[in-house]
Amino acid sequence: MFTAWVVFHVLVSIALVLVVLLQSSKGEGLAGSAFGGGGLSGAVFGGRGAASFLSKATSYLAVIFMINCGVLAFMSASSSRLRTTETGGQQSEATSVVTKQAQAERDRYLEQQQQQQLLNDTTAPGVKITPAEGPPPTTTTPNESDGQ
Repeated sequence: MFTAWVVFHVLVSIALVLVVLLQSSKGEGLAGSAFGGGGLSGAVFGGRGAASFLSKATSYLAVIFMINCGVLAFMSASSSRLRTTETGGQQSEATSVVTKQAQAERDRYLEQQQQQQLLNDTTAPGVKITPAEGPPPTTTTPNESDGQ
């Protein structure tokens, strides 16, 4: 049912765009060229018939578009609530593949950081183990700093 509403919404959107583009503006727009130019008053809609028809069509399609947006928003929210109740009250969000990959990468990075912290905590107090990404720090003992 939701898919049918979305298809209807797309069709209304396309129709609305076409009707707006067909309207004549101060520069005559596409309505003049599409319906025989401004000189032909006996064109498809007549002299002013195109303007009144297209303006009414724009109004009706705009109202249908706005109502359809509200209906789709309501249907989307109610289906979200339905999924939440089906999972026993737990929030189940639909996540994209990219989001899942980014979360997995973040988890791997955090795990590496925790392992590195554990290694640093378990080694001798003066020895520091650095990750492989950066250069190792240079540590000097008091004897080396005297030049001996």
